[in-house]
Amino acid sequence: MRIDPLYILPNLFTGASIYLGILAISYAFMGRFSIACWLVMISLIFDGLDGRVARLTGTTSKFGVEFDSLADVVAFGVAPAMILFFYTGFYYGKFGVVVAGLYVVFGAIRLARFNVTTSSNEPNVFIGLPIPAAAVFIIGWLLFEMYLSGIYTEYSSGILLFLMIASLVVSLLMVSNIRYPSFKKMNLEKFSFGKIIVLLMLVLAILFIYPIFTIVTLITLYVCFGPIRATYYLFIRRFSRD
Repeated sequence: MRIDPLYILPNLFTGASIYLGILAISYAFMGRFSIACWLVMISLIFDGLDGRVARLTGTTSKFGVEFDSLADVVAFGVAPAMILFFYTGFYYGKFGVVVAGLYVVFGAIRLARFNVTTSSNEPNVFIGLPIPAAAVFIIGWLLFEMYLSGIYTEYSSGILLFLMIASLVVSLLMVSNIRYPSFKKMNLEKFSFGKIIVLLMLVLAILFIYPIFTIVTLITLYVCFGPIRATYYLFIRRFSRD
């Protein structure tokens, strides 16, 4: 049986994502947390490439979908949970174990539900917080804490306690029915090409100057957008009935 070499390419990106997740766990175990966090961020790039490459080359397959989900469990489930636990979770005893464990389990449930309920087309919205976004939230705040702890040590414990509680909330958001926007199907036709380029250049410039702060700000706004939007529509629906 002859295998089309093109089918190997997207799965190669998926395999790289898994490998980077394992490397991140290894570096976290050795106490090199900054490198571990950035490895998860790089893994996010490979995760975004595999699906797009598969669609561009016409090599999408059931195997690729399942392989990608397993990669996400490792790179964006197990890796962030272990980094968080090795960095600060073990200080909280059983609570730290519960936070790390629930994050991985709920992340796996989120991926399984996504595979079952989603058709071959990209969704307009996500039901529940996507696991890559949850991983970026945890990793981003960890990097932010590492940066601040070198300047303002008195804020370190407060940020870490917030992150432990927030990680539990993020885990629950992954298995919730709260909707989050999918940027894969954004309609850019109503925006002029010039405005899009200017906006992208501004975002990239800010990201270059303040990478960690920009990542934390954007991902926190995205995570909070779902509950705020759900609360808004809940109140609108209740007032419309009255």
